[in-house]
Amino acid sequence: MNRYALIFLVNTFFFSACQVISLEKPEDVIYKGQDYTVYKDRVTQGRFVAEAVSPTRITSNYKSPANQRYPRNIEFKFSLNGKDNELPAGVNHHLVLRPENGRVVAPVITFGQADAETPASAPKDFLEPNTELLIRVDMRHVLKSFEEKGYYESYDGSRLAASDFRGVWVAGNAAPLTWDFENLPSRSQFQLKDPDEDGIYETSIILNAYDPDNFNEKEWVLGQDISGLPAYTSDQLLVDALYNMSLEEMLLNIRQDSAFMAGEKWEGVWTRDISYSILLSLAMVAPDIAKKSLMHKVRNGRIVQDTGTGGSWPVSTDRTTWALAAYEVYLFTGDREWLAKAFEIISASVADDQKVIFDKRYGLARGESSFLDWRKQSYPRWMGPVDIYESLNLGTNAVHFRTYQILALMAEDLGMEATAYIEQSERIKDGINAYMWMEEKGYYGQYLYGKHFLSLSPRSESLGEALTVLFGIAENDRATSVVENTPVLNYGVPSIYPQIPGIPPYHNDAIWPFVQAYYTWAAARTNNTEGVNLGMNSLYRHAAFFLTNKENLVAHSADYRGTELNSDRQLWSVAGNLAMVYRILFGMEMRPEGIYLSPIVPMEYGGKRTLSNFTYRNARLTIEMEGFGNEIASFAIDGVVSKEPLIPAGLSGTHTITIRLADRRLPDARINLLNNHFSPDVPDIEVRPARMTWKGKSEKYIIIRNGSRVEEVKGNDSWKLDSAGAYRELSVVALDKAGVQGFQAEPLAIYSDHKVMIIEAESQGITTSTDLSGYTGKSYREISKEKNRSLDYTIQVPRTGNYLLDIRYSNGSGPVNTDNKCAIRSLYVDGAYQDALIFPQLGYEEWSTWGYSNKVAVNLSEGTHMLMLRFDPHNENMNGEVNRAMIDHIRLIPLEY
Repeated sequence: MNRYALIFLVNTFFFSACQVISLEKPEDVIYKGQDYTVYKDRVTQGRFVAEAVSPTRITSNYKSPANQRYPRNIEFKFSLNGKDNELPAGVNHHLVLRPENGRVVAPVITFGQADAETPASAPKDFLEPNTELLIRVDMRHVLKSFEEKGYYESYDGSRLAASDFRGVWVAGNAAPLTWDFENLPSRSQFQLKDPDEDGIYETSIILNAYDPDNFNEKEWVLGQDISGLPAYTSDQLLVDALYNMSLEEMLLNIRQDSAFMAGEKWEGVWTRDISYSILLSLAMVAPDIAKKSLMHKVRNGRIVQDTGTGGSWPVSTDRTTWALAAYEVYLFTGDREWLAKAFEIISASVADDQKVIFDKRYGLARGESSFLDWRKQSYPRWMGPVDIYESLNLGTNAVHFRTYQILALMAEDLGMEATAYIEQSERIKDGINAYMWMEEKGYYGQYLYGKHFLSLSPRSESLGEALTVLFGIAENDRATSVVENTPVLNYGVPSIYPQIPGIPPYHNDAIWPFVQAYYTWAAARTNNTEGVNLGMNSLYRHAAFFLTNKENLVAHSADYRGTELNSDRQLWSVAGNLAMVYRILFGMEMRPEGIYLSPIVPMEYGGKRTLSNFTYRNARLTIEMEGFGNEIASFAIDGVVSKEPLIPAGLSGTHTITIRLADRRLPDARINLLNNHFSPDVPDIEVRPARMTWKGKSEKYIIIRNGSRVEEVKGNDSWKLDSAGAYRELSVVALDKAGVQGFQAEPLAIYSDHKVMIIEAESQGITTSTDLSGYTGKSYREISKEKNRSLDYTIQVPRTGNYLLDIRYSNGSGPVNTDNKCAIRSLYVDGAYQDALIFPQLGYEEWSTWGYSNKVAVNLSEGTHMLMLRFDPHNENMNGEVNRAMIDHIRLIPLEY
């Protein structure tokens, strides 16, 4: 090596070293996570770099590694009509894919017949891209059963009528296959066909699809005119650029009718999406569009519950998120006409809710988890729409609590009586704190669930946890505890924790940026800098790498590929990104008297920041801030010092607000940073003579009797039943080696059949149809808005006591997982209103599929009573036209013998 070459190498080394040193300057590092680092102008993770070149341009070389880790061995099973009805839970078909010329032809599998053995595959052996798989299933015995019996009986005894058969689909664990059975009928690529009518159905699917154009290095360059929106500048170029990108994506999410769509893939206006987004930040950025969007979700003077499990409301019951947004718009605009209109809509909606969805025992609202509305993603597999209706969810009840608070505030502002609203809000708050708080964990449980007797699921539900802090349900030390103890992961806050085994990422095993934004906001409220740092910086990591605000991410990898569904520029993710500036760094809180500022700025985010062109009511503001911490050293409006950090609601004209923070570092705080974890699976239980037995793989189980823990057993697969004659419910919960609980098994109701009263729908001289199959007695009775709006039955009760009343019914108006045609009726006993009876959808055009409604507890004295099913105004569903079911029989089960 000559001297010049040596000099060149030495200079190159020192130049490279200087570059590395400059990259790692401590003042440039904002946050250092376990796997990634956030700098003032970029994010790095291994070889991936996303860099803010300017406030209007970001580059990223992120490439999803998902194709490199696609498994060669896959699991799948078949489905009739989009239901999990081929084999028992956990029993799947298996294949090891060894393609020849890019294709795998699977052997013909007989529907309902389990594999003889499970093939093995090397754990580091991955599938070649763009492999075509031909899947075939032998349906001849199913078709023969349809022809000879008129139905096919599945492994669990459920029957599908021949007239209801719609087709056979395939579900599985390897993308694009999915275990989402209920959405299969809408995905034609997973339906198997029989073109030659030989009874062998087949379809071809491309696995490990790879398109190199989807993995090119990308950049975001501002293309929309955002000059009319609030502008943000700071010493952190990355934050400035992501703020501008989020403003642009907000504009791109405005439809031609001036309402917000939910995201690039979701053109509809969704009640909860727009509401959570408006509350986070969009009321401050686009209040007029927020109003128009909210009014899109009003019909007949009531808030619309979007399509949901079993036919929407009242199984899904979080429509009052609308109230959170509507009040925020009022606080920001001061529009009293809007206040009066919103109050009328919200009060009419909750008046219906009062009669239909509230559980008298707990004082809480029934219904599906707010936002977690894909039932198998957050509920055990045995829970159907009726079970979900009867459950009591944390996040949904937090929303209802705040709704009644808002109604009280609105009523007082309008000069109306507010006492009833205040009392109802306190009942909900008391119920949450009494029945859902887990002292040993330091946060709230996800929901109360079961059958008649309810148990608390100890999973965390991150959105609900955050809302309890933000709305004041968790107060003082309890609020601090919630933020400190809610499970978080390296890449952010998972929607639930622990994860559910066998369910692919979407709500389960996933991070949603908008949920993370609410957690970060709650962390700021409790001055938890650790929570603020993790929440804000991981959110910036995701948006920078993907150059958009994605809908969700896989929890363990923070990759956008691998989730069941995903969309760019998801509205509430956009709103969450903007909220980091408004809600965290400036600490904006809307109040009737003005905007109160309580900033929390991590030391690494110190320096200067300016929010200009910020329009608040009749004022145009420039807000300048300098420093870090959460203590305001000085606050001035146009140079005039104010003792209170409040921008008055009556301010008008152009003004400059200057804020100097005290540069005092906040005390150390802690968060519950964990590795991702999956709970044990749900055991399958049954009753045998004098014993309850179960099947599972855990070493320990908890016995649940009537919703309460009885004892913990080791290594047993059965438990001796007591001889008590009263109605009781038994269940089992599996524990893993770490002591983590899974979901409880479907509770077994044990009672004497001979003491159950059955009142057939066709009894007492009623003439009905017999077109369907599978009903009991001689026929059934149709109820709709036109037919049988009131049904009366006279019954003889043999003994005074408490009874559980439910109704066997069918509802083929829509699928189990979506639509809006849940049938509803009011139950009266001797003229006195008892509760609502709901009849959720059980499958599209599956009128011969029967199930039971929710159970209503009634106290009956010995003798004659009149039962009435009546269609009342508060029984209107979200469809408004179709409110229909077939009634087979009424069942009365005595609770005491």
